[in-house]
Amino acid sequence: MAEHRTMQRDALLDAARSLLSEGGTETLTFPALAERTGLARSSVYEYFRSRAAVVEELCAVDFPVWAAEVEAAMEAADTPEAKIEAYVRSQLALVGDRRHRAVVAISAGELDTGAREKIRAAHGGLVAMVVEALGALGHGEPRMTAMLLQGVVDAAVRRIELGAAEHPGTITEAAVAMALRGVRG
Repeated sequence: MAEHRTMQRDALLDAARSLLSEGGTETLTFPALAERTGLARSSVYEYFRSRAAVVEELCAVDFPVWAAEVEAAMEAADTPEAKIEAYVRSQLALVGDRRHRAVVAISAGELDTGAREKIRAAHGGLVAMVVEALGALGHGEPRMTAMLLQGVVDAAVRRIELGAAEHPGTITEAAVAMALRGVRG
């Protein structure tokens, strides 16, 4: 019985990812989840009490996987500069991933305070990954610099997600250059 519930919950989360990546937060409804999974609408409420609960669970499940991919890329790099480059490139490489599209859709939507806090905390974990590399480069305020660097990554993510005129690779290269050399060009 527990295995069946786990499978149903996983199916609901997978359906939520698809809905979010296809149409944003407004498409994430319990009737849509029920239709995608073949469950009765009332059954969806047995797993999640609200749309916000679905969002919180997605963050709890998907963000650690995404963060582990970024961390692995950074660990494979051997210099502080290479770690920063890996930090930027690995996040931007995930833009096409359905998990990432779902997280972007979630963060763009109207969420309750609890869901927003979970997203903020998860992003804080990403920022913490690059603080050490920035400190090794001699930044006097590595945490603040890491937050600003994440802002560059977030802006590049939005640019790619919006389907900007530039190729995603061009946006990635610009973000890496800005991360490594600042605005000097």
